[in-house]
Amino acid sequence: MTALIKLALTGVLVAGTALAAMPAFAADYTIVIDKMKFGPVPAELHAGDTIIWQNNDIFRHSATARDKSFDVDLPAGTEVRMVVGAVGSLDFFCKFHPGMTGTLVIAP
Repeated sequence: MTALIKLALTGVLVAGTALAAMPAFAADYTIVIDKMKFGPVPAELHAGDTIIWQNNDIFRHSATARDKSFDVDLPAGTEVRMVVGAVGSLDFFCKFHPGMTGTLVIAP
């Protein structure tokens, strides 16, 4: 009986340690494109989060990183999911309408 109690306590301790060491869950954020503008960019982006680029405009757009780390093609009325991988500041623009710009700030 004592061995079973020790085993059970050890299992709880290991499980508790494992849970404490797990990273936070990734989140989904939507950036809407409408009327030739990118909507607000999420302020709390972290590596591993997903951005849903949603084009509600009547024109084709893109979300293209200036450093070429991503290039999302967005025909009118579509959306594309993209997992954020890099930490840092990433400037992006629409390659079809270069005046449309934004910046993603990604924390670890």
